[in-house]
Amino acid sequence: MRSISLSRFLIEEQRDKNQIPADLRLLIEVVARACKAIAIAIGKGGIAGVLGSAGSDNVQGEVQKKLDVISNEYLLEANEWGGHLAAMASEEMELPHAIPNRYPKGEYLLLFDPLDGSSNIDVNISVGTIFSVLRCPEGSSGDEAAFLQPGTRQVCAGYAVYGPTTLLVLALGDGVNVFTLNRELGSFVLTQENLRIPEETREFAINASNIRHWEAPVRRYVDELLAGTTGPRGEDFNMRWVASMVADVHRILSRGGIFMYPLDAKTVDQGGKLRLMYEANPMAYIVEQAGGAATTGRARILDIQPTHLHQRVPVIMGSKSEVLRVTRYHTESAA
Repeated sequence: MRSISLSRFLIEEQRDKNQIPADLRLLIEVVARACKAIAIAIGKGGIAGVLGSAGSDNVQGEVQKKLDVISNEYLLEANEWGGHLAAMASEEMELPHAIPNRYPKGEYLLLFDPLDGSSNIDVNISVGTIFSVLRCPEGSSGDEAAFLQPGTRQVCAGYAVYGPTTLLVLALGDGVNVFTLNRELGSFVLTQENLRIPEETREFAINASNIRHWEAPVRRYVDELLAGTTGPRGEDFNMRWVASMVADVHRILSRGGIFMYPLDAKTVDQGGKLRLMYEANPMAYIVEQAGGAATTGRARILDIQPTHLHQRVPVIMGSKSEVLRVTRYHTESAA
């Protein structure tokens, strides 16, 4: 593979394929630079005193890690002044972040989970950043209502994985490409084109500690997998669970499988566990672009009309055949 930087890849997408406009290209580059800064902060860890709790809660009522706050600030500061955005929204903030009046405003909206899986930081397990880009409706100032668009309206989605290597996974509407951070040069380089989820799989990811809370369709599906060669599937399956959505979904994108954070008795009152706008929509967009599927068990995630900025939903995504099987079990259970 030719050595192609993220900047060159985006320029060629804009110039040769007419795939993206210039403002979107520049916006993606700014987000990528913020992800590099986050990767550096994570890499320093205890040396820089960035581990542990920040002593505050986010809008979700969850205890913030220091790196949650730092990552959120990096993304806000990097994207305020470029002139590409009308507003931003973060999982860590209750309301959208308006672009300061001293800066020009653009036509896009940026949503992000600045540090997905941050509970893993203190034990040195992979975490990530998830982001999504929407067009701001004409005439809107970028208030909350402007963000309430179904996932099908996304013009771009991506995530960074901060692990043994730092990866940037990007979907622009015509497939999924993977870039690896060259730490010596400080640039992302294209390392995998047109990533596709393997259709055949023998892996699944779910938090098995919640088994007593699962609905019948999910229990049926997992029981079949655990039955192995003696069960109805006739094959042994492996379970993997990192508790970082970015890490778990990236493994499934790479090796095939299914990721599930389904509706259960613990989350039914709030509609699910994961956030539609910051986690489910961008990841569903990427998974579908890679040939997979993403549902709540009852409906396609990207078709959901959001009702509020921090809405939660169940998430089942990965290899298409497995996702459709779980979805069918939900349909049969409701019949």
